[in-house]
Amino acid sequence: MRMKKSWLTLLSVAGLSASLLAGCGNGNESKSASAEGSAAASGEPTSFNFYFTGSQNVKDLWDTLEPMFEKEHPEIDVKLVYIPSGTGAEPTYDRIVAAKKAGKGSGDIDLYEDSIAYVSQGAKEGTWEQLSGDDIPNLSKVNSDTMKDVDNYAVPYRSSAVVLAYDSSKVTSPPTTLDELIDWIKANPGQFAYNDPSTGGSGSSFVQTIVYKDLPEEDIHNSDPAIMEKWAAGFDTLKEIGPSVYGEGIYPKKNQGTLDLLMNGEVSIIPAWSDMVLQQLNEGLLPDTIKMQQITPGFNGGPTYLMVNAESDKKEAINTFIDYVLSPEAQAVVVDKMNGFPGIELSNMSQEMQDKFAGVSEGFRTFNIGDLGTEINKRWQSDVAAQ
Repeated sequence: MRMKKSWLTLLSVAGLSASLLAGCGNGNESKSASAEGSAAASGEPTSFNFYFTGSQNVKDLWDTLEPMFEKEHPEIDVKLVYIPSGTGAEPTYDRIVAAKKAGKGSGDIDLYEDSIAYVSQGAKEGTWEQLSGDDIPNLSKVNSDTMKDVDNYAVPYRSSAVVLAYDSSKVTSPPTTLDELIDWIKANPGQFAYNDPSTGGSGSSFVQTIVYKDLPEEDIHNSDPAIMEKWAAGFDTLKEIGPSVYGEGIYPKKNQGTLDLLMNGEVSIIPAWSDMVLQQLNEGLLPDTIKMQQITPGFNGGPTYLMVNAESDKKEAINTFIDYVLSPEAQAVVVDKMNGFPGIELSNMSQEMQDKFAGVSEGFRTFNIGDLGTEINKRWQSDVAAQ
């Protein structure tokens, strides 16, 4: 893995001419040192643009963390650019790529937040900078397998798990394994629902977990199309339980669709995002009889990643910001605002925080199957939904 030289290392060779730096060093590193050095010399804070998208709670999170960070680091100015959920991910990424191709640097997008799909795409296209623990010490607090999954091209700063959400007034002994869940669905027709996987992550997680149920663990970290040949048994299971799910094969739209069924008492168990369940329990939208439990093997979760534009000339300032975001102090704010998992391992958090996730975090897994997720959705439509 290529690791970038630190800014301090660049300063140590200040005796070299600018032309020699350009000829022998990394061009982006030289530009970064120059831009940030100029800001420091002028007494002005180093400023960079951070683009992120999501619901209002994501905006509330960064509106809280940004002043906390700048209070500790007045030499850095983080300019937040919020794009409401569903309106800007692809155009923003396209703008980054277009600027790179046109030789126009970062396109004024220095730090970017998004899902695994854009991590993978950007890694292939050389869009992101590989991150190093030398530059971001708190990177050591992130699960090493998760970082390996993305080859250090991004860092998960928060996450959410898909879990079983169930009505404890109806289900006193919920399934604890995937096999038990399949048996429960068959034995309790109409009492389980999952959403169309193309419309929401909880349904997608359920489908992918079934499809990969009996496959080697390494396959959930592989985007090789050859793995599609191993999917038959999983799709047979999905077809088999189809008549036993809600409405003998009705699949609600979006994550909220199944939560509404659970809320109204029409079903007893669903796969759901843990943060959505926690938030709606806190707001009184779900009855307090609704509980959560992870199963074995666990449903795949959904980290949200921070990615550094490889063309940015503000990398040192960005690394300082990311390091702060991965601190236990900032991660506690992430959990509080997002009702999700911290990006760092729970062992780095307070005991109170660890207790909050008891019974939910066990078995939490991440999948990185690239474009195969889209292929699963296509096959589900033809093999399951259409039956």
